[in-house]
Amino acid sequence: MKKLVLAAALTAAASTAYAGNLEEPIVEAPVVVEETQGTSQGIILPLILLVVVAAAVAAS
Repeated sequence: MKKLVLAAALTAAASTAYAGNLEEPIVEAPVVVEETQGTSQGIILPLILLVVVAAAVAAS
């Protein structure tokens, strides 16, 4: 009796393990992260203004 129950349990487990279909798997597109530019871009304008102010102070 134990062998019959064990055989039934193994049969049930094997049949549910192969419960798939032949449909193609859905593959999501990779996430593309655009890198931001460095912080040196934000410092150019203040440096130019500092040079202009320094030139104005030196000229007066």
